[in-house]
Amino acid sequence: MSEPSSPDTPPSIDPVASARWAAWPHAASPWLNEEIGRRMEDRLQWIRLQPKSWVDWAPLSGGLQTHAKLRARYPQAQCSVVEASPHLEQLARQSLQAPFWKRWLPSHALSFGAPAAGSADMLWANMALHNSANPQALLQQWHQQLAVDGFLMFSCLGPDTLRELAEVYQAQGWPPASHAFTDMHDWGDMLVQAGFAEPVMDMERITLTYADADSLLAECRLLGRNLHRERFAGLRGKRWLAQLKTALLALAKPQQDGRLTLTVEVIYGHALKPIPRLKVQSESTVSLQDMRTLLSKK
Repeated sequence: MSEPSSPDTPPSIDPVASARWAAWPHAASPWLNEEIGRRMEDRLQWIRLQPKSWVDWAPLSGGLQTHAKLRARYPQAQCSVVEASPHLEQLARQSLQAPFWKRWLPSHALSFGAPAAGSADMLWANMALHNSANPQALLQQWHQQLAVDGFLMFSCLGPDTLRELAEVYQAQGWPPASHAFTDMHDWGDMLVQAGFAEPVMDMERITLTYADADSLLAECRLLGRNLHRERFAGLRGKRWLAQLKTALLALAKPQQDGRLTLTVEVIYGHALKPIPRLKVQSESTVSLQDMRTLLSKK
């Protein structure tokens, strides 16, 4: 279920479905996203740079508890929260903004909306990239937000995610159970294409277990949606749902006491924004921001 890294090959994601899911209001952050965010936050202990400003990309989905951990790690840093829609931004304000009598304190420096281009020392994006219909453009957008020597920290789902569910759907002759997920090596190539340097990628697999098909399906609804272009069109009926629940019994594993199992592959990525390099040509065009950066580094 791996996606190609070529920007000329569109992912299997339906862009309309992707946009709708990105704007879906979350009453609470999915527990799995919070757990992955906790593991990614722990990796910051190996990062020497202490950001003075950073961006939290879509924390309502990525994790409100994770956001609090990051604010505690960098209490004096200015944080900018970016959400996919005005409605989600309002929900984020209600969840994250400090009481009015604390907002003057430096440790509660928080703003909403993207900061000025090239101003962030860190961009944090937990569990967002695998749902983008144009991931290369999103990586370039993140690159533009960062200052030179700033760094990107992100996580996303990898190609082994929901492999058991994919096998069930394939055995039934149904359309794909989910959109395809990109391999970590391809993400590394795409980071370089977007202008990042020194990408570091690693992954882990998490096994989820469920008592029955109902709890498995309820969990899947909270964690995401099938955004595949060739997914089932329209709603399925009760007969199909009963057929699905029966088919899911094939996921029961004796080594898990008969519980239904699903695999989640999590990819973690880290990359730096380097000093821009100019191609030597007879005539070259340099943006004002890049020129300022080049001069400041002399």
